[in-house]
Amino acid sequence: MISNTIKSFTHKKILVVGDVMLDHYIKGNVERISPEAPVPVVDVHTEEYRLGGAANVALNLKSLGAEPVLVGIIGEDENRDVLLSLMEASKLSTRGLFTVPDRGTTLKTRISAGNQQIVRLDFETKSYIDADQETRLMKFLETHIEDCDAIIIEDYNKGMLTSAIISGLVQDANRLGKIIAVDPKFKHFFDYKNVDVFKPNFAEMQKNLGLNFESDEDFMEASNGLKHRIEARNLIVTRGSMGMYIFSQDGAYTHIPTFAKEVYDVSGAGDTVISVLTLALSCGHDIVSAAIIANHAAGVVCGKQGTATLTTQELLDAYNAHR
Repeated sequence: MISNTIKSFTHKKILVVGDVMLDHYIKGNVERISPEAPVPVVDVHTEEYRLGGAANVALNLKSLGAEPVLVGIIGEDENRDVLLSLMEASKLSTRGLFTVPDRGTTLKTRISAGNQQIVRLDFETKSYIDADQETRLMKFLETHIEDCDAIIIEDYNKGMLTSAIISGLVQDANRLGKIIAVDPKFKHFFDYKNVDVFKPNFAEMQKNLGLNFESDEDFMEASNGLKHRIEARNLIVTRGSMGMYIFSQDGAYTHIPTFAKEVYDVSGAGDTVISVLTLALSCGHDIVSAAIIANHAAGVVCGKQGTATLTTQELLDAYNAHR
């Protein structure tokens, strides 16, 4: 029963490790072109900050009743203060966030007119943390990994996840029998070996493999090759409106179509997928049934604007609507 699974979310403690971000939304109307340059003038009417990246994954878990432990780095700046205040307002623990001097907190500013995003501005530091910072993070992870039910790694290539942290975390997870799910980007793509779930999107997979899939057969062959190359127990490839493709541990292949009624904004949908997927796996679901639940969750947040979360009731309603 899906209702029993959702109730079980409240008993789960999930370690979320990765790049923490602050999402900034500026919204307005465009009625004229600037006399200074051929660009639209946005008359701003709203401005909002939200948690992004690994912080949004933690927020998704929290909104579903689980206990997330977020581990990441933040800068020594005003954006850090905004991010921490948002976390405190959401009752998210900040004990796993480490301030790194002379480093900026990652900020993504999206400027929109009506329902159309005009431009995104990224303020970030991508250099890797130094050895001392790496040691601090690894000690914290070693202290908390035994008490968690599962681990989610959110790698946005912002310099927090070094090769040493990745290898140490994966080795500890496997040694302790902890579920470990990875949402990769481009750097370290092939370093995540022997994980339970490896979840790239279609574009990331093509770029990292240096391929342009010209047919479904090309995609299938490459997916199976990638799964064996990194020895992932389960590979999930998300393809936007086409849903997700699962290459599971038993060698089976499953395609799950999207359940989104209307795709308003895909921002943060991947965060929701990996959050719900990991929770479902930690409750004893197999990879396919866990992915189906996660896909229903993604369908809900795609109907919301900006990085979003969902409630347990929204997830239950979405799942039951397709029974």
